[in-house]
Amino acid sequence: MGVTPPRNRAFTIVVSVLVALAAVPVLILVAASGAPTHTVLAVVLASVPVVPLVLFFLWLDRYEPEPRVLLALALTWGAFVACFAAIVLEGVGGVVTGLRDNASIAIVAPVVEEACKGFFLVMLLWWRRDELDGVLDGIVYAGMVGIGFAFIENILYLAAAYNGTSGVGPGGVRGLAGTFVVRCLLSPFAHPLFTAFTGIGVGIAVGSRSRSVRWLAPLGGYCVAVLTHGIWNASTIFGFGSVVVVYLVLMLPAVGGLAGVAVWARRSERRMLAVALDDAARRGLLPATDIGWVVDLGARRSARAYARRWGGPAGEHAMREYQQAAIELGFLHSRFLRGTPPPNFAARGAEYVARIGAVRPRIAFPGQVVPTR
Repeated sequence: MGVTPPRNRAFTIVVSVLVALAAVPVLILVAASGAPTHTVLAVVLASVPVVPLVLFFLWLDRYEPEPRVLLALALTWGAFVACFAAIVLEGVGGVVTGLRDNASIAIVAPVVEEACKGFFLVMLLWWRRDELDGVLDGIVYAGMVGIGFAFIENILYLAAAYNGTSGVGPGGVRGLAGTFVVRCLLSPFAHPLFTAFTGIGVGIAVGSRSRSVRWLAPLGGYCVAVLTHGIWNASTIFGFGSVVVVYLVLMLPAVGGLAGVAVWARRSERRMLAVALDDAARRGLLPATDIGWVVDLGARRSARAYARRWGGPAGEHAMREYQQAAIELGFLHSRFLRGTPPPNFAARGAEYVARIGAVRPRIAFPGQVVPTR
C-alpha cells in the first residue's frame, strides 16, 4: 500500500478532533435527558434500527468497500458533530427568524440539519475525492451520517417521550412505546433518506466534467434533502390529511425510489467496471481472463471460496487483495476513460498495477492451475 497523502491525514485528523470535541456536550445532553435507567432504555431502543440500516448500506457497498475508518467517521460525525451543530444553530435560527416551536421544526430544522449532515460529504468531496467514485459512494456515506444523527436524536426523543416533556407523548411506557414505533420501526430510514439526496448530488459532481454541474449537483441534492425533510416534519405537526397519508404517499415511495437508484447504481458500476477493465486488459495492465472473477459478485465469492479451499486463510486473503486492487484500478481507469481522472491518477494507477502484479502469481481462479507454494 502507498503512503497516506497529507490531505487524507488532514481530513482524518480534523474530523476526529471535531467528533471528539462535539461528543462531550452531546453525551452530557444524553445523560441529562432523563433518569439513568430511562436513558439506558432509550439508548437500547434507539439502537434497534442501527444495525439493520448499517448492514443495508454495507450490502450496497460491496464492489469497492469504502475504508472502514471513513465509514466510522461518517457515523460519528452524524451522531456528534452534526447533532451538536444542529442543536446550536437551530436555537440561533429560531432567534434570528423569530420562528418558534412547530414552525421552527418544519422550516429551520430541515435547513440546518441537512446542512450539518451534508457538510461531511462536502468535506469528503474537497479533501477525499479519491474515495468517491460515483452516486453509490455518495449514498453510502450519506446513509452512515444519517444513521448516526438519527441514533442520537431518537435517544433524546425516546427519553422525552418517557418523561412526558416537550409535549412529546403522554409520558411513561405508553409515550415511549408510541415514539419507538413511529421513529424506530416505521421511519428509521428518514434521516439516511434525506441526506442520501445530498449524497447523490455529490456523487454526480464527482463524475462530471462540467464545472457548473460540479457546483450545482451537490446544492441541488441538498435542496431536495431539505424539501423532503421539511415535508415530513410538517406532516407530523400540521397533518396534511394525516401523517399516514404523507408516509404512504411520500416516505415509502421515496425509500423505494432511493433503494432502486442504489441498486441501479450498483448494476451500472458492474457494467462500468467490465468496460474499464476490458480496456485496461488491452493495455496489458491485468489478464483479460480475470475480469469476470472480479466484476461479478457471485463469481467473486466463488473465487474466494476456491482460494480458501486450496490455500487456506492466506490464499483467501491474497484473492481478496487481488480482487480489491483490480476493482480500484477499474474505478480509476473508468474516470480516465470519462475524461475526469484525479490529479494523482498516474501514481494511484501505478500502485494498483504493482499490487496486481505482486499478488497474481500467488492466486488461481476456479479451473486454473493452483500455484505451488
